[in-house]
Amino acid sequence: MKKTPHTIHIPVMGTGFSIDSAIRVAHFGISTVISIIDDLLVEKIRKHYCSEYSLPYSVIPRWSEDGRAKRISAYLEMVKVIVDKNFKAVQELPFFEQNDKEKYFRMLPEDSLLKIEWLALLQMTPGELRNQKATKLTSQMSSGSIDVNIMAKVDRRNTDKNGKLLGEEFSDAKSALRGYASTSLESSIIFSAGINQGLYNYMTDFKDFYRDTSGKIKKKIILKVSDFRSALIQGKFLAKKGLEIHEFRIESGLNCGGHAFASNGELLPVLLKEIREKRNQLSVSFRPLIEKYYEKIGQDFPEIVNTHEPLITVQGGIGTTGEINRLVKDFGMDQVGIASPFLLVPEATCVDVPTRKKLMGAGEDDLYLSKASPLGVPFNNLRNSESQQWTEQKYDSGKPGSPCPKGFLKSNTEFTEAQICTASCDYQGTKIEQIDSLTPDVDARKSKHEKVILKTCLCDHLGNGALVELGMARKDALPTAICPGQNTAWFNRDYSLLEMTDHFYGRTASLVDSIRPHMFAKEIQMYVDYFEDLVKESDGSNRTLKSLQSFYANMLDGLEYCIEISGAKPYIDENLDSINEWVDIERVRLTEIYKSINFEPQLA
Repeated sequence: MKKTPHTIHIPVMGTGFSIDSAIRVAHFGISTVISIIDDLLVEKIRKHYCSEYSLPYSVIPRWSEDGRAKRISAYLEMVKVIVDKNFKAVQELPFFEQNDKEKYFRMLPEDSLLKIEWLALLQMTPGELRNQKATKLTSQMSSGSIDVNIMAKVDRRNTDKNGKLLGEEFSDAKSALRGYASTSLESSIIFSAGINQGLYNYMTDFKDFYRDTSGKIKKKIILKVSDFRSALIQGKFLAKKGLEIHEFRIESGLNCGGHAFASNGELLPVLLKEIREKRNQLSVSFRPLIEKYYEKIGQDFPEIVNTHEPLITVQGGIGTTGEINRLVKDFGMDQVGIASPFLLVPEATCVDVPTRKKLMGAGEDDLYLSKASPLGVPFNNLRNSESQQWTEQKYDSGKPGSPCPKGFLKSNTEFTEAQICTASCDYQGTKIEQIDSLTPDVDARKSKHEKVILKTCLCDHLGNGALVELGMARKDALPTAICPGQNTAWFNRDYSLLEMTDHFYGRTASLVDSIRPHMFAKEIQMYVDYFEDLVKESDGSNRTLKSLQSFYANMLDGLEYCIEISGAKPYIDENLDSINEWVDIERVRLTEIYKSINFEPQLA
């Protein structure tokens, strides 16, 4: 199993921001993740890069048979061709010169064996021995993995161009899975946003997710999970089908970018502590189920595979090398994902210049947890984005909502039999008419209108920035959305790829101010904010009140553990002192919010 040379990787960011990150940085050994939800966007990007690299291109029409899977496959195969070409070009460069080969090795973490061997090479005198070492070192280089992401619950059933419902295998998630599975890529697929049993069952149709006779798995499975329990449940479900988990990817429920899937008050360090203590239970639980599956189908489990321990990685709000050291050395994480800071690295991500400039100037108040997503899930957003302005302008013009050109987030049936999107003009126009007919008070009517138009067309707007950045569309023609984590507020300019890797590997002075609160401290504040919103929106039912009590108790436990962490010796560039400060402040606020809840029994 190929081991990546880096401690950090770049997770998926929206539909467009990491869509070509592999092309940009994989030849430097950095792994990235491509969202494959938007097959129409990847088709446009494929056309662009085929032209740039003089590769053959023929369009795959929207309504062609199995077109979604074919578009995804074609894009990923093209990315692989380009990455292989770029990586080979780096390998062929000479040592002892300032070039991309030197950059490849300079960016590696200091404890990388490749980095150590390279530094030793630089000290050798010219001669045959040095030449041999150089040749060997070149052969040990590896490119970053071209990984893909599927939001498991975004699995709309599709129709043909005449409106006839297609089979379940042509749903969004299954088509995307099939598109990836049919490629020659040797990489990983990441499933996020919950379990989809039908999708997981469908994986059994593709041999690349299983070990071959040599014990190799061509396409590895990564699950983004919230806690140990979720990892165990989903891992067992897949193990019964002979499918092994390569990695569990843990993300802060709120201190992240994109959609935020909050826990019931369990803070990230508490979740990581449980996983650290119980991680050996994962492989012990999975292995017998996997072997039983192979026995059931009459095949021997490859003897060469003595054991397999899933990797555990973490992401969400990481901002300094000290925080990475805390996660890796104290919590035993194998790798970390760094997302939002790379939005300000043009070498790594596909962000249009005007949006990137807005990010540079954004403070913490400009980066917030919004209700913009039609999925009804909290969504990390940039205040006054082009998308938000466009949505408000549509409302002011009397034509609220989006024409819904892609429809990936259709889920509402309030007014229709077929599902429609709450950001669409079909839904928003009808909903506003209903509000007007039932709400005589002008102020109340306006308030309800504002809640309706909070939903924005993320399907389209999150990908538009990539088209603008690549020169495929005019900025004034397409509204753009972006989904940064609040950690972005501490990064305030364009950065080079080398600068950012130097920062996170602790090779230079920190790029962020020393007063930046620790990622654990920031998460505490975000969870208290979230708790306050839950209390405000509470329906007063006994079930909701019990959930709020559980949330409060979990938060108190988490605060105590954070205090324990803050008493440890800080790593370089780790603001551990901020944890105590924020615990003191936020515990008072949390308790005041909790005391405001009316726990009187509700009438049945």
